[in-house]
Amino acid sequence: MRAFLAALILCACVVATHAGDRASCYGPESGTRTASGERFNWHAMTAAHRTLPFGTLARVTYQGRSVVVRITDRGPFVKGRTIDLSLGACQRIGLVAVGVGPVEIEIVDKASLYIPKHGDWDF
Repeated sequence: MRAFLAALILCACVVATHAGDRASCYGPESGTRTASGERFNWHAMTAAHRTLPFGTLARVTYQGRSVVVRITDRGPFVKGRTIDLSLGACQRIGLVAVGVGPVEIEIVDKASLYIPKHGDWDF
């Protein structure tokens, strides 16, 4: 029984990693609001992903340089791309020069309940 519990705990602690993904950069051309309702800050460490819940933290690695981004938007909508990084995140890992490149995406923390960090809900 102990071995089973230890294996279960180990499996729960393992972080999902995706290799072979492609990332692109997006910036001020994207508008002022994200799909989550937040104001888009292209200098922040944020990203767009088609399926990850808003607020999820993901470590994106490009050529040995990593950045942790928070999912705040939906996209990319170009075939073959998995994640769109804000311009600030692209600059941090050196992806700006090429614009699109192969990355490794590691889920650091899944959001259980997303609450915007900046209080941008304008009701």
